[in-house]
Amino acid sequence: MIQDELSKALANVKTPNDVEQIRIRYLGRKGIITNLAKETDFGKLSPEEKKDFGQKLNRLKNFATDRIQEALNRLTAQNTATATVQTHRLIDLTVPGSAGSLGALHPISMVQMELEEIFEGMGFTVLDSPEAETEFNNFESINIPSDHPARDMQDTFWLKNDMVLRTHTSSNQVRALKRFGAPFRGIFPGRCFRYESIDPSHENTFYQCEGLMVDRGISVANLIGVMKTLLSEMFKREVKVRLRPGFFPFVEPGFELDLNCLFCGGSGCPTCGDGWIELIPCGLTHPKVLEFGGIDPREFSGFAFGLGLTRLAMMKYGIRDIRYFNSGDVRFYEQFAPII
Repeated sequence: MIQDELSKALANVKTPNDVEQIRIRYLGRKGIITNLAKETDFGKLSPEEKKDFGQKLNRLKNFATDRIQEALNRLTAQNTATATVQTHRLIDLTVPGSAGSLGALHPISMVQMELEEIFEGMGFTVLDSPEAETEFNNFESINIPSDHPARDMQDTFWLKNDMVLRTHTSSNQVRALKRFGAPFRGIFPGRCFRYESIDPSHENTFYQCEGLMVDRGISVANLIGVMKTLLSEMFKREVKVRLRPGFFPFVEPGFELDLNCLFCGGSGCPTCGDGWIELIPCGLTHPKVLEFGGIDPREFSGFAFGLGLTRLAMMKYGIRDIRYFNSGDVRFYEQFAPII
């Protein structure tokens, strides 16, 4: 009788709450099945009758528990099916789908990764450095005196805590020498900042890769050898360069290594101006820089260079305007290789 009533009640449930009410009615603390044990006077039953009653009561509880769970499962399946149908009704299967995009590496990131691989092959260590620098590391440690024009507000972003946004990755030279000593060879790629007008070949936020090599007997020949190896590996072909004297406080003697414009072949264009693009300021490390790094310039010498990653990316990928790199224009980035 109880089994039939329970089955009939569960056949008409509409919601999980209906099932819960039936569970309480039959299996709750004061439920119909629970009260069967309370209403039976076990003291008057023989051992065989107690055993028989207990077995029947357990079978009844198990029957009720199974049927209640089946009802819950049935409702869950029905609700899931209904939700799926409703979802499908909201989808217009005749509308063309949209292709997913994997994204692409930034061209400067690709150049930096390739550059790091080239220098690691020549025994250089790749080091990171902070973008907010102390005045000492950014200027004094690389022999830029307090009256140098590079310290003016027209050239430098000064922070309220008397630190600066680094104007070059050269600021990591002395820090690296103090940490590793000599001999040393390493590169420091990263973002730099200068307060200047923006045009097709100049930006206030750009990327550099500083390089430093210190050892016994380093000369200009070592510098030229490393630069030629770098450019031939980077461009996968012979390129035309010129080396001309240049002044940089942290090198002596100093040079400007210019790259013949790959856009116009040296005839002159809006990107280069006169057919040449200034690419690598370089030179032999100034003795004062070595001294600031705790290195004896009478025993060691070295060379340093500052490679413009942004301009190198322009040359490598044929990008005529430096302003594209920081534009955030997805159409520009989509032209480059996707991430696999």
